[in-house]
Amino acid sequence: MKLVSDPAIAKKIRKMQQRVKWQDPLIVERNIDQTRLVLEDGQANDADFSFLVVGDSGSGIHKGHNPQRQVAELMLPHHHECRFMLHTGDVIYLVGSKEYYQQNFIQPYREFLLGGEHPQKIAYDQMVFNLPILPIPGNHDYYDLPILFSLVSLTTLPIRRLLRSRLDLDVGLYGSGTGDAYARAFLDYLNAFQFPGDLARHLDKHYTAKTDTGRCLSYQPGQFTRLPNRYYTFRYGGIDFFALDSNTFNDPPPLPTTKEGDADRRILEKRRQDLEQEMQQIIQTSATLNPSNPNEAEQLDDLQSKLSQIEEIIVDIDKQLTTNKTTITDAEQLDWLRQRLIESWNTQEVRGRVIYFHHPPYVTEATKWQQAQTLAIRSRLRGVLDAVAKQLGSLTQGRPLVDLVINGHAHCLEYLQTLDTGHADSHIHWIVCGGSGFSLRRQRTEGADLRETMEDADKLVARSHLYVGRNGQGSQKHRPYSCLRIDVKGDGGTNASGERHANFIVRPLVADWYQRQWHNRELEPFKI
Repeated sequence: MKLVSDPAIAKKIRKMQQRVKWQDPLIVERNIDQTRLVLEDGQANDADFSFLVVGDSGSGIHKGHNPQRQVAELMLPHHHECRFMLHTGDVIYLVGSKEYYQQNFIQPYREFLLGGEHPQKIAYDQMVFNLPILPIPGNHDYYDLPILFSLVSLTTLPIRRLLRSRLDLDVGLYGSGTGDAYARAFLDYLNAFQFPGDLARHLDKHYTAKTDTGRCLSYQPGQFTRLPNRYYTFRYGGIDFFALDSNTFNDPPPLPTTKEGDADRRILEKRRQDLEQEMQQIIQTSATLNPSNPNEAEQLDDLQSKLSQIEEIIVDIDKQLTTNKTTITDAEQLDWLRQRLIESWNTQEVRGRVIYFHHPPYVTEATKWQQAQTLAIRSRLRGVLDAVAKQLGSLTQGRPLVDLVINGHAHCLEYLQTLDTGHADSHIHWIVCGGSGFSLRRQRTEGADLRETMEDADKLVARSHLYVGRNGQGSQKHRPYSCLRIDVKGDGGTNASGERHANFIVRPLVADWYQRQWHNRELEPFKI
């Protein structure tokens, strides 16, 4: 029984383009760059600034505790010292449904919203942020309900009754609408303008910022806080931030129609069958548990985590098993990233670069590190960075092309560094911030070193230096939910041309649910 349905990549791209009226004649006429925003807070030229990071937060109350709200409270003391918050995706679980924005986003982050003292009055598609929240979509923000679940939901029966289960899944009635709820919540939904005159007036009012790539959206905290597109870029304090939608370049290539490919297919089909049987067993077990009993409530929380974990593995297997398809890689977005990175390196005022998107290319979380989607993302990002390095030549003077890559998807907090990969993603710092609210995951048993087979040789390509995720067993089980504060400092030195570099000071903030109590702590900061 499938819990979620993942739309095709071509459909995701097409629908999102329609919602922002991609390259509409009125937009082209005004020379508007729909992939850029300017954050108009009067402080964007400061060399020193701070920002927050959360990811995979969009769950409701777990059995006996509310981790997302606890993480939000961790950030509140830093609210007025930070300029914005990055969100690495999966804003709403389980299928990005619009009716869950109130419970799973507006209520937890109410202090960051205009009118947040009365959060129940805020409509999900009318949110205005006092502190800019700058998300990218996660896979759950695109997921839809399978037809069977949709039909049952329309009869207003709770989904857990269908499952004969005590599992409290945040499913909703509609699914995401192939990302429509996310788009209405965060993007400048230009498709709502039915008349050209209304669209023209809106563009002339809100797309007033001037950049070297044309006019672009003016993001004004507390007034107009919309994003121009599902992927975008902005410059703050001399740092170029690139926000990507990795849901449209995570498709693994189909298995080859060879003897070896057929053998791999049979293995995957058998594994999928076993996983579906495990799902049924989880559902049956959950029906015997009482959520009013604290011990059994924690068991239900663990079962919900396991069920979601299995569903994600099944989605990954389905992507590999799909036959007779042309692999879609969203070449337009990847080419955009290539061009913008080259432009960034040729802009003297830029002193650092940060990329953030949902699916991590490097991670040691037990279920994600060797998924086909993980390897597909790694390969495609490498292709972009290799092309950038070739174009730039000696301009980088030995520096990594990107100072920091931030991801979600894996339900943990992790800091890794690539070694010599043989590609332009070598010696880059990677942070996975995906432990901000949904059920946490453990680190793989194989350890912190990530190896890769290259030209028939086994090569060490990355090493994990910090992992914060579920650990311990029974009464000693820890559930450390997390977020980040990152301080950007202008004291990173200069290059041969006298250009300044930035330092990034990473401060992990952790709320540990242990023995039915919260234990908040700030881990030792580290510099990258």
